[in-house]
Amino acid sequence: MRIVVVEDEIRIREGICNLIGKMFPNHQVAGSAENGEEGLKLILRENPDLIITDVKMPLMDGLKMLSLAYQNEKKIKSKAIVLSAYAEFSYAQQAMRWGVSEYLIKPLVVGEFVQAIKNIEKQNIEEEKQNPEILGRLDNILFGIIFGSIDVDENLCSYLKEKYNFHDDTQFSEVQVYLGNQYSENISKVRKDIERFLSSNKDLSYCLLEIPKEKMLLCILYGYKNRSDIERWFQNGVIAKTHGTGVPDNSYGWINATDIKELKNSYYTLLKYMDWNISFGDKIMISYPKILQVRTSICIYPNDIEMRLKAALCSFNRDAVLKCINSFNDYFHSGQIYDPKEIKESYVRFLWAMINVAKEIGVLNYDQLEQQKILERIMGAVNRKELKEVTEEIFNMIEKDEKQSEEQLSINVKRAKSMIMEYYQTGINLEEIAAKLNLTPEYLGMQFHKEIGVKFSTYIKEYRIAKAKELLIGSELKICEVAEKVGYSDAKYFSRVFREIAGQLPLEYRRANR
Repeated sequence: MRIVVVEDEIRIREGICNLIGKMFPNHQVAGSAENGEEGLKLILRENPDLIITDVKMPLMDGLKMLSLAYQNEKKIKSKAIVLSAYAEFSYAQQAMRWGVSEYLIKPLVVGEFVQAIKNIEKQNIEEEKQNPEILGRLDNILFGIIFGSIDVDENLCSYLKEKYNFHDDTQFSEVQVYLGNQYSENISKVRKDIERFLSSNKDLSYCLLEIPKEKMLLCILYGYKNRSDIERWFQNGVIAKTHGTGVPDNSYGWINATDIKELKNSYYTLLKYMDWNISFGDKIMISYPKILQVRTSICIYPNDIEMRLKAALCSFNRDAVLKCINSFNDYFHSGQIYDPKEIKESYVRFLWAMINVAKEIGVLNYDQLEQQKILERIMGAVNRKELKEVTEEIFNMIEKDEKQSEEQLSINVKRAKSMIMEYYQTGINLEEIAAKLNLTPEYLGMQFHKEIGVKFSTYIKEYRIAKAKELLIGSELKICEVAEKVGYSDAKYFSRVFREIAGQLPLEYRRANR
């Protein structure tokens, strides 16, 4: 900064100049004066960034000097720090009327003076951020208005009027083009195609802003004659593609703003309704406030699809599981219009059922799942594709989890495992399997424990309970029938073993997972 110091006491004046040189070597003292008249001439000549002045001085006081400087035709806009004795504090109110930035009481405290200079520096930085001449291009200005801290003040409006022919009655339309996970890959092509389309309308002006955080391209349209006509033109050309544009399918939203001050509020208002693309699909542009008039159907959760999914998981029929998932996706796109929030909540319920059952029957590595992130992705989805992607990812994680590679097992242990899978329903035990293999129970039990990592009795018990879980979730069999199906002739004993392994009675488990 270039600084002018106006102070009638030479000791204070020289002290301030020396302090500035010592504490702020990047700033320059452009000159000093001992009274208001000399100070005014100096200010008009140097047009400094900062004026430091005393109030009471010979010939002309500091406040009159500032008032004449600010009202001069040279349009002095210097910041000012006013110094005054405590008894003259009433001058502070008058000083503030002239836009004085800081008011310090004599005798000066070095720390307070240094802080006052730093405050001026911060003010200059903030003002530079909002200076249209520094911002330059229109896209930078509009980006700062919507996402930054640029205020639409008189100075900015004057600049926009002069350079871009914006007026108080200039109307705007904002089009949000949501690209989702394909943002980085497709933004250049989408921008190029939309720009080519918009430039074909000679009666339209526009500005395009890339918004990586929201994964979208924002089109700001202005200069048109009729709002309804321009919206219909965009809808037909970009979404219906009747104008032969090559813009790829994305999710679109439209909102109007009465003036440039409304751009920020309009952007965030529309953003809240962009997930209606889930309800309507990519062939419809979400238009606010028209979207508020939409009448939705009651969203009834498809319990029958969930039950078929659970049964398919329990039998580990991947094709049947995938068929259930596809049926679930299609359920919400049958011509009925549902609230997107209710669709998302249905997806959460359906996927949580799939995750819990797959985990219970041991076909999903639960440790790999980040449920909070899954929930955030579902509730933050903007279109149908994103919901399907989450579902497909979870489906791809479902697979048989073999704790021990079959190639590493001995032939006897492999045969023992095969017999368990084949005869577990009959209540077969270690002694019977060992006899079939011509081995002693002790030797087979020791070998099984060594290679599998658990005792034979524990393994077959857990295997039977795992099969029981599948039947409890995926069938309507009674508890006694389930017990018999997995090799237990006594239903009460089965229930006791089940609670030992699963922590719940069979009936409690069924209720918790149905």
